[in-house]
Amino acid sequence: MIKVGLTGGIGSGKTLISEVFVRLGIPVFEADTEAKIILNSDKEVIAQVKAHFGDIYTKEGVDKQKLASLIFNNKEALTTINSIIHPKVRKHFHSWVEKQKGKYIIEEAAILFESNAHKELDFTINVHADELMRINRVVKRDHTTPEAVKNRMKNQLSDAERIKLADYTIFNNGDNMLLPQILEVHQNILNKIN
Repeated sequence: MIKVGLTGGIGSGKTLISEVFVRLGIPVFEADTEAKIILNSDKEVIAQVKAHFGDIYTKEGVDKQKLASLIFNNKEALTTINSIIHPKVRKHFHSWVEKQKGKYIIEEAAILFESNAHKELDFTINVHADELMRINRVVKRDHTTPEAVKNRMKNQLSDAERIKLADYTIFNNGDNMLLPQILEVHQNILNKIN
C-alpha cells in the first residue's frame, strides 16, 4: 500500500484538503487527532505526562491551554511531550494501515517532517498558505492571540523548508483554486501506482 503524508503549517488548511481526499475515496489517518485521543485516554501516557508536567488534567481531559503554555515556549518540554506521544501515534498508524483497502492512504500530520514520520512514507504533500493568513485563521478558529499562534509556528519548519522537502505543494492562499490542485496531485499519485 502506498503511503502519502499530508502536512503544512498551523492554519494552512490541511484538514480541508484531507476532507477532499476522503471524498475521493482515500482513507486519511489524522495523526494530530490521534495524538489528542492518546493524550486523554492512554493511562501510560497520562502517567508520563503527569510525571513530567504535573497534574495538567481536568475532568474533561488535558488542560490544552496549560499544556500549550508549557510546551510552546520550551523546546525541551516540547521534545519531551513528543517523545511520550509520537511512538504511540506511530503504533496506532501502523495498525490502522493494516486495515485499509484502496490504492493509497494519507497520513495527515502537522509535524510530519519534524517527527521524521515522512521517512516511512512514499510521497509527501505540503499545504502552503501565507503566514498572515494562517495566523488570522488560527486566531479565529482557536479564539487565541496572534502571539500564541506565532509561538506555535516557531516550533514548526518554515514554509520554504516544507516546500523543499515535499513531493507536492498545494497552495491555499485563496488565489489558486484548490480542487484542480488536489485532483492533479491525486491523479499523479495514481499514475505512479499503476
